[in-house]
Amino acid sequence: MEYLTVRETARKWNLSDRMVQQFCTAGRIPGAQKFGNSWAIPADAEKPQDPRSVRKQARPPAPSLLDSACLMPLMNTPFQPGTCMAAVRAMEAGPQRDIATAEYYYFTGQPEKAARAAGAYLTGPDMGAQLSACLIYAYANLSLHQIQHARFALDEVQVFLTEGAEQTPQRKAAAAFVAATSAVLLHLPLPESLPSTQEFLPLLPTGLRAFALYVQAHYLYLHQNYTQSIGIVESTLAMGAEQYPITAIYLHLMAVMDYMSMRQTETARKHLLAAWALARPDDLIEGFGEHHGLLGGMLEAVIKPRWPEDFRRIIDITGQFSWGWRQIHNPDTGHKVADNLTSTEFAVAMLVVRGWTTDEIAAHMKVSASTIKKHQAQIKRKLKIDTWEELEPYMLA
Repeated sequence: MEYLTVRETARKWNLSDRMVQQFCTAGRIPGAQKFGNSWAIPADAEKPQDPRSVRKQARPPAPSLLDSACLMPLMNTPFQPGTCMAAVRAMEAGPQRDIATAEYYYFTGQPEKAARAAGAYLTGPDMGAQLSACLIYAYANLSLHQIQHARFALDEVQVFLTEGAEQTPQRKAAAAFVAATSAVLLHLPLPESLPSTQEFLPLLPTGLRAFALYVQAHYLYLHQNYTQSIGIVESTLAMGAEQYPITAIYLHLMAVMDYMSMRQTETARKHLLAAWALARPDDLIEGFGEHHGLLGGMLEAVIKPRWPEDFRRIIDITGQFSWGWRQIHNPDTGHKVADNLTSTEFAVAMLVVRGWTTDEIAAHMKVSASTIKKHQAQIKRKLKIDTWEELEPYMLA
């Protein structure tokens, strides 16, 4: 078979090199193969449709997304811990199962497989599948350090949201859910066109409604409304969210963040272990890596001593994800969240910002005070600060 380079293919199709590379990474060119940093593309491959041009074409109205099976189907599926993949296989073949598979790859810390599986649905007739694909593709590419790919997918979500005037209430709700999720978890301002949570929440299916409440709690946390945030989390868990493991994991992690901010360490520990009990049987560890910097050293205190190998994998996820996260968050907000601290140094710094003393941090993280002092010295050296009053701008909210 004859192959072409990205540049040759771009000239043939009258596209930019970057667009052809995006198609390759998304798995949208059958037969394309990667060798090192280069792609070999079959000479007879057909040009994929550009999602931006597809969006401009008239599309038939989507069915009510309350009945749609393709909007984050795995997140919206109840299953017993240890049966996640069985739940995916039980879904109807086609977009529903394919999107659920992409979710599974993402939540188990396999971003390359997640991006490839989701990329195939960045265009198509099903709005639920497209929105899901955009969300998964964007966040997976943060960990892959493909920032332009991530921005492309995030921009697509905004297009769905701004088309709201032409959509049914259910379509508006689906777009609002994904737009709010993508913005809040990146600690970005909410889109101006985003409807209130009260408007779209009742139109979501049960599992996604619970995740939307996690997003609302996260938003309140970012504004230091910890009491309101934990009230939403505890109420949502009490109303049955535990039967949706992916959503429940994120709710429990949110509870850890709130309780650590309120210095209720033992309650935070219980929620972390509850999240871990749901996650570990299916290896659903992505959320722990995403939230590491906000968990107040709880992973170091609880997970590291008992599950050191899992802890190392979580920290690997943290390193990959947080680098990509900062490439969106920092320039878009003007903040300068530190990018040169180790995960342990960052955890220590977050506790310092919250007013913890050296001895308190040492006792919490189960290390000596001298070890914490060494971390603190490194933090000051790396950030080129002299006092802890200068630390806050480099930390997460």
